[in-house]
Amino acid sequence: MRTVLTVLRARRSERAARSHNRQQSPPPIAEPTGLRGALAHWGVRTKLERAARFSPARLAVVIFAGIIAVVTFLLSLPMSTADGEPTPLVDALFTATAAVCVTGLTTVDTATYWSTFGQFVIILGAAVGGLGIMTLASLLSFAVSRHVGLTQRMLAASENQSRLGDVVSLLRAVIFTAVGVEAVLTMVLLPRFLTLGLDFWHALWYGVFMALSIFNNAGFVILPEGLAPYASDWWMGLPIVLGTFVGAVGFPVILDVVRNRSRPRLWTLHTKLTLTTYTFLTVLSSLTIAAFEWTNPNTYGALPVSGKILTALINGVNARSSGLSTIAPEHMHEATWFLQDALMFVGGGSASTAGGIKVSTFAVLVLAILAEARGDQDIEAFGRRITLSTVRLSVAVAFIGATITGVATLLLLEMTNLSLDRILFEVISAFATVGLSTGITPILPTSAKYVIIALMFVGRVGTMTAASALAMRERRRVIRMPEERPLIG
Repeated sequence: MRTVLTVLRARRSERAARSHNRQQSPPPIAEPTGLRGALAHWGVRTKLERAARFSPARLAVVIFAGIIAVVTFLLSLPMSTADGEPTPLVDALFTATAAVCVTGLTTVDTATYWSTFGQFVIILGAAVGGLGIMTLASLLSFAVSRHVGLTQRMLAASENQSRLGDVVSLLRAVIFTAVGVEAVLTMVLLPRFLTLGLDFWHALWYGVFMALSIFNNAGFVILPEGLAPYASDWWMGLPIVLGTFVGAVGFPVILDVVRNRSRPRLWTLHTKLTLTTYTFLTVLSSLTIAAFEWTNPNTYGALPVSGKILTALINGVNARSSGLSTIAPEHMHEATWFLQDALMFVGGGSASTAGGIKVSTFAVLVLAILAEARGDQDIEAFGRRITLSTVRLSVAVAFIGATITGVATLLLLEMTNLSLDRILFEVISAFATVGLSTGITPILPTSAKYVIIALMFVGRVGTMTAASALAMRERRRVIRMPEERPLIG
């Protein structure tokens, strides 16, 4: 009897336990629906999460290429052209790459060849590309997995000079900053376009397009006459100068200045180096180009003094990244071309809409040379010591950029009968995502256009991803070889 009671109590306890577990167990998790559900069903979400966590640079390149493919498809549609005819693949791909890579080089006239829809696709591609390749990868990772992986946080934080925990908030700040600056530029330019006799909606469209093109350093213009009639127009030219400057110094600099606007001494070394170097190169290039072109009847010579000053200011920033010019570069002297080659190769700030090897890279190389010339053991700037790994990374980025431009120049010289000065100018403009041209882009053979396409893509994503990859590959060795110095120079 006692045994039977024991068994009954045990069974009663088991039933009570099962009932308690059913009450305490969480309800079944609903399967995700919509886009997230489709991604999870096909395994795409898992693959994207893994790629974002372990291969963020590779994922960023794939994303960039995918965006270019979408823009190319849209520009190939008959509705994208003014005459309703489909666009040849090479022209659609060239324009899409130039837009997403915020370069601005064109094989067809933006104002007359494309319809309003085509122009909208172009400037939308430029706005997306201007946010930056690593920013796009971080946004996709956050949208898919609702969090940013550690590796992705490290890369994004490295690019934007941010703490790991601030990456998501920084991405929001990037978008808000871009939209805010573009809105201000639109409101400044809108009254100017209204004074040209345009109706409100056309003036608004011109203002939005030019604001996006200016801030993203895209270099596209949809004004039928171009910017040449406004060479002496400060209302049109000054927003180009200021908007280009803000877009080209980089989001980390903008955020750092805003956060510590009343305490410049708290600015990071990156901010101080970028602002100092960018401003110095802008002033130097403005004065030098003005000196070279002051009496050239095809450029500065026909302008009043105020127009020459404004054009000099625009040339001081456009050769760095924007490509927006009120005078035709093909009419400049060869000496000016060579100077602009150097300026374009340096480019703008890191994590900005500009290209090139970046002004911080250039500044570190100059500081290293000065330290070596003075015999200093350490490389210092603004009370901070620059690490040796930073110097090595700067040398690698500069060498990679020089190698890419050299190989592309050799290819184009072999494919065309054009002179070296024009080819070199076009190659560096494409690599540095500037968009200035001596007028040879539309007449290049198809094979040469594909070289320029590859150059724009590599110039936009190559040096950045290469720098990130090299920075993440630092190895520590227990055993080190004996030190010896070979002869240099």
